[in-house]
Amino acid sequence: MNYDDIRALLGKDQESLFEHVSHTFPGESLHKPSPAVIDDIFVQTNRNAQVLRNLASIYRHGRLGDTGYVSILPVDQDIEHTAGASFAVNPMYFDPENIVRLAIEGGCNAVATTFGNLAMVSRKYAHKIPFLVKINHNELLTYPAKYEQILFGSVKEAWNLGAAAIGATIYFGSEGSSRQITEVANAFEEAHSLGMACVLWCYTRNGGFTKDGINYETAADITGQANHLGVTLRADIIKQKMPDRNGGFTAINFSKSHPAMYDKLSADNPIDLCRYQVANCYMGRIPLINSGGESKGESDLADSVKNAVINKRAGGSGLILGRRAFQRPFKEGVALLNAIQDVYLSKEITIA
Repeated sequence: MNYDDIRALLGKDQESLFEHVSHTFPGESLHKPSPAVIDDIFVQTNRNAQVLRNLASIYRHGRLGDTGYVSILPVDQDIEHTAGASFAVNPMYFDPENIVRLAIEGGCNAVATTFGNLAMVSRKYAHKIPFLVKINHNELLTYPAKYEQILFGSVKEAWNLGAAAIGATIYFGSEGSSRQITEVANAFEEAHSLGMACVLWCYTRNGGFTKDGINYETAADITGQANHLGVTLRADIIKQKMPDRNGGFTAINFSKSHPAMYDKLSADNPIDLCRYQVANCYMGRIPLINSGGESKGESDLADSVKNAVINKRAGGSGLILGRRAFQRPFKEGVALLNAIQDVYLSKEITIA
């Protein structure tokens, strides 16, 4: 997909996304994705040589290899949303080998999935694509349902099956967030000591974050602070949902905020909302990848490309897209992943 195809796909959103100039955080103030991200950013940190090597293996793999951008296939929905609900439309993914095959043929930098899925095919594929083991999950077999991330295995086990990185989710704002923060901080310390990179899903989850029918769990101010907590926990990559509004702190009337967060450091354009997330990742020193979102059918391609354009123009480092890829025929899933990657390969699409 070339630049003209991408513009045409976005239709009425072309002008607001491609012509936008951000006046919040100037582009020159950001640490931008580049092929030298390991040397320019991570070599300055306390990450050891093994972590640098594993990070490099991720950044150098797939169609986006050596660009500074990443495309990751995440498949943990078989735990988070139940296997039946996730794979019913495409039962081939009950077999974990097909998950890894999709990531490889889709040109991804890494595949992110569960202990069980990766353990089943470890010796066949650990040397063919970087493994990112998701170490905690929210399971949906408890009744009534609860939302609580719990560990499904050890960091050492992830290392033993050949992982280049571990991934974890924290539900910031939830009742169990303090325990999750402590567990993940300890897991990241151990993973770094063993040479694995760490990726954090910085989600916010609290029923009280909804007011007047509006859910502020994806507000830029709340998700931005979640990102800042994530980089404080020493995550090497932050994964966050795409912001779709702002003003969560003020609407819910909690935490701390400043008027400049809303009239100077951010604006209504989705690129500016996402840039606020990037700024909270140490001004882009720690890469931000946004999620593709749930599958909605025919609009998936346009919606995913739009999210990629927003992320790239905001200063982000890539997209992590799962359901929209694996909940469609295999070849179509590969094509969708490639279309997202084409946004990051396009030299015409630059930081706003």
